[in-house]
This record gives sequence, C-alpha cells and structure tokens, in this order.
Amino acid sequence: MEFVGAGAHRVATVSDRAAAAAASVLVVDDEPYILDLLCSALRLSGFEVYSADSGRGALEAATRRPPDVMILDVMLPDLDGFTVARRLRAAGSEVPVLFLTARDAVEDRIAGLSAGGDDYVSKPFSLEEVVLRLHAILRRTKPADDDGPDRLRFADLELDAGTHRVFRGGEQIWLSATEFKLLQYLMLNAGKVVSKRQILDRVWQAEAGRADRVVETFVSQLRRKIDTDHPPLIHTVRGVGYTLRDNA
Repeated sequence: MEFVGAGAHRVATVSDRAAAAAASVLVVDDEPYILDLLCSALRLSGFEVYSADSGRGALEAATRRPPDVMILDVMLPDLDGFTVARRLRAAGSEVPVLFLTARDAVEDRIAGLSAGGDDYVSKPFSLEEVVLRLHAILRRTKPADDDGPDRLRFADLELDAGTHRVFRGGEQIWLSATEFKLLQYLMLNAGKVVSKRQILDRVWQAEAGRADRVVETFVSQLRRKIDTDHPPLIHTVRGVGYTLRDNA
C-alpha cells in the first residue's frame, strides 16, 4: 500500500485556513487509510471535505454536489482517474483536478493533463504538499483582478478571461485552469521571451517543490492543444525560455 510521507504535522496554518475558507474538496481514493488521512488533514486546513472511494462514486458525487476542486487517485477499482476526468470534461464540468499517481514519468504526466487534470502529486506524498497544491490550483482557478485585460488576441488566437474560453481560428479549445493561466501569461508577454523561472513565479507563484520539468510538461501539453492543427505560435528559445510569436 502507498504511504503518506512526513510533513503532516504542519499542514494547517492560520493563513491556509483563511485561504481555504468555503472551498469544497472532493477526495477520491480507494484505500481507506489514505482517504481518511487526506480528509482529516484537509478539514484541519479549513476545507469543506467530502469523499468517494470509486470512479463511479466520484462521478456521482461531483454531479450531485460540484466541488471547488477534486483530488483524484489515478488507480481506482472500476474507472481509473483519467477516465473519470475525461467523463467530467465531456459533461461540461470545469472542476479543477489534482491527480494522485504512483507514476511520475513524463508520458504519465502528459496523459493526466490530456485527460483534463490541472496538477499532480506523486505517491508517496506529504500532506503539506497536497495542501500547497490545492491552494495553488484555487489561486489559478480564481485569478486576481490584476491579471490583465479580459480579452487577449494574438494572430488567430483569442483568450476571454471573463468566460474562461480560448479560441484558435474560431474554434473553441478546452484548457484546464493551469493551462489557461499559462497561455494568458504568454499572451500578455507576446513577442517577449519568458524564462521557466518567470513562468513558475507567475503561474505557480513559486510554490515549493516545483521544477523546470513542470513548466516543460505544461508547455508541451499546451502546444498539443493550441498548435497541432495550426501554424505554431509557442516557440522555445533554447537556454532562455519560451515566447509567443507568429512566423506567418
């Protein structure tokens, strides 16, 4: 059985509780020990928590009572977490998803993002890390007022912050909250080269434990959605970072 690492005794601070106030979390895991531990830690951190122990149970719970964010184990006995996320997205749900996974290979992370995930935590994990990830997701889902204009346009790419929609060539593209935040940052800096560190600072607020490979994974996934069927707009400047540029 997977286990939860050290750090649980520091998961709840006064600022964490204030930030989590009124935020609801649906926790989905089929291992009772992990499920109980996560639920208890999140309640101590100020979240409103409810749970499910199967994929179908998760779909039913999320439909009956949509949460602000979901913690979703990938390996479930009936429907795996990726399938659950895809079904939620197909049904029109935009609930942010934090995957729990025992696999941390690049292809596994990309599979999670492709399924509609916003972030991931590898097992074994610390409860403190999970809480940090949830706060970061909630910040990205509810961006601050100073994130820029509601509508951004670059070439045939359009981003509407008010409705959280993105269009390329007139066709709507679904993005997770994190992908949306990343694209918004690139569009606000169109023509400039932004480093991985700048992206981490802006999109992830430089949260602990993040590394360059996280940026690489999310940029790769964003390219799959934005550039696959169109002339590429997202470009890598080797040794420096990324830029949004129209070479047409």
